[in-house]
Amino acid sequence: MSAELNGLTIAGALDGLAKKEFSAVELAHAHLKAMEKHRDLNAYVVETPDKALAMAKASDERRAKGQVGTLEGISLAIKDLFCTEGVQTTAGSKILKGFKPPYESTVTANLWKAGGVMLGKVNMDEFAMGSSNLTSHFGGVGNPWRRQGKDGRGDNKRLVPGGSSGGSASAVAARMALGATATDTGGSIRQPAAFTGTVGIKPTYGRCSRWGIVAFASSLDQAGPMARSVKDCALMLGAMASYDPKDSTSVDLPVPDYTKALTGDVRGLRVGIPKEYRLDGMSPEIEKLWHEGAEWLKKAGAEIKEVSLPHTKYALPTYYIIAPAEASSNLARYDGVRFGLRVPGESLDDMYEKTRADGFGKEVRRRIMIGTYVLSAGYYDAYYLKAQRLRTLIARDFDRAFKNVDVILTPSTPSAAFAEGEGTDDPIQMYLNDVFTVTANLVGLPGISVPGGLDGQGLPLGLQLIGRAFDEETLVRVGGVIESSANFTAKPAGY
Repeated sequence: MSAELNGLTIAGALDGLAKKEFSAVELAHAHLKAMEKHRDLNAYVVETPDKALAMAKASDERRAKGQVGTLEGISLAIKDLFCTEGVQTTAGSKILKGFKPPYESTVTANLWKAGGVMLGKVNMDEFAMGSSNLTSHFGGVGNPWRRQGKDGRGDNKRLVPGGSSGGSASAVAARMALGATATDTGGSIRQPAAFTGTVGIKPTYGRCSRWGIVAFASSLDQAGPMARSVKDCALMLGAMASYDPKDSTSVDLPVPDYTKALTGDVRGLRVGIPKEYRLDGMSPEIEKLWHEGAEWLKKAGAEIKEVSLPHTKYALPTYYIIAPAEASSNLARYDGVRFGLRVPGESLDDMYEKTRADGFGKEVRRRIMIGTYVLSAGYYDAYYLKAQRLRTLIARDFDRAFKNVDVILTPSTPSAAFAEGEGTDDPIQMYLNDVFTVTANLVGLPGISVPGGLDGQGLPLGLQLIGRAFDEETLVRVGGVIESSANFTAKPAGY
């Protein structure tokens, strides 16, 4: 029974719970067993079995009384960036090890109101800085997928699940959770979704509250869901999103029922193909899948149009100036005084220095130094202000494109999942993983990654859709058509 329950989608689990085929407690038990079985993936940093079973029992009692939320009884994993009351929240960093927030993030509070059940906190790149989930203080996360050779035997190297939401992606792909919360600052939902054959939505900036989420880059961070189908992500996003007066960037707009967008009808929709995304050296398999995705939509009645986003080539350098600059400011609060790690020193300044040197990992220190540099006197105008101007130009590119198209189709990543050690020590190589995704964050637009097929080594590849601001419904609508056309049913062996 456990294997059957682990293999369900959120929509399937809700249907089974409604028909009383199983209980929320049984569903939670099945996922807790899977978590125990697959601890080698290092997806979870904190398991909360007692809390999960208590929440599941309460869900069953509510259901018996006819009180049914939109995610009633659904077992979920929570990225370790979301503050959870009384449960350790570290952002994958030593500097916050042992920190138990006295409050709940708005997004997780919304999920519990909808009936969700928390299985535990999942691993992530430290402070969400990374594209491989190898920068976490708690060790790297494994991807449940493995390469397959022509003879069915791969090299068996441990692959990365992508980052920073690698724990979320791995937990969902390995059937250790029905869905997971994640965050996306430059692609941290969409890239790991593509690497693990799952679906991930980065909503419009301001759609989900950032209150209670440990900040990386405040003008770029956005929470979103990861799950195994477009419908599941639509269900989760509907529960996660809300207006929140505690978050000054939260937008006061009604949250639609995103599942109603899954009509399967894209006739008359205009789909843009940005010519600047055809990069030199792009994998032929990625190029082929991109072409296939456009053909699927064309057959379904959509119109395919080429668009131009001329400032795309500046997106990565722009992002890697703005994001570290905001990070250096946000991470200044971790000084050993109020919470988290404290390393004693001979003076206050000495304590600051020792605490931050010991508490932050290599990648976080690198980005703090970059950010501090570009904000310093003499370099602010040369780098930071110039990057902000480029950000405006990139936004104008999208404004012009969306006058002629309704949605933009691109690859999610420039490659399939790679193994630990394959360029993971080269920060520039790691930054290039975000080449297709950072633009949506820079301009605050929504994006979704949907699995489209497998490469020659049996690894999943994803297609990305970028939409107009607060038009997640069109992304769900088009993403549903790609999902049905691709008919992606593959799953990692042994899971």
